[in-house]
Amino acid sequence: MKKIVSIIALLLIVTSCVSTQSTIKNVDDNAPTLKLLDYNTFAITEYSKDKKYGYDKDYPINIFYGGTKNETINPQRFLNALAGPNGEKITFTKLESCCPFPTKRSEMGAGLLDVYELKWEGQRNPVTLYLNIYEKGVLMVPFGLTLKKN
Repeated sequence: MKKIVSIIALLLIVTSCVSTQSTIKNVDDNAPTLKLLDYNTFAITEYSKDKKYGYDKDYPINIFYGGTKNETINPQRFLNALAGPNGEKITFTKLESCCPFPTKRSEMGAGLLDVYELKWEGQRNPVTLYLNIYEKGVLMVPFGLTLKKN
C-alpha cells in the first residue's frame, strides 16, 4: 500500500512540474527524415546561424527517436557527427536531464531535455548542448562547431 501511495505522489509531483504550454520554439514535424552516414553517425549538411540552437533550452536540438525505440542512440549519432571549431575531436558526457515539457510523443505526456557537455583539446570552457529526443526538427551543426571529417 505504501508503494502505491509513493508512486501516486511521485506522479503528481512530476506532472505538476510540467507546464501545459511548451516553451520549445524550434519543433518542425515536417523536418526531413534523419539519415545515417554509418550506424553510429548522422549525416548533417546544414550549419545553424542561430547562436541559440542547441545552447538554449528553448531551442534544443530535436532528434526524434521514435523509429529506433532506443532513447540513447540518436543523441550519440548526432554528437558523433560533430567536431570542435577547428575540426578537433570532441568527447561528450551526458550531465543530466532537465526542463520538463509537454509532448504527445511520450507515454507520460511529458518529456525531458538531455544536457550534454562537449570537450576538445585546447578548449577554454566546455560547451553545453540541449538535446530533445521527443520532437522532430532539422538537424544542424550548432554555431561554433564543425562536422567531423571522415
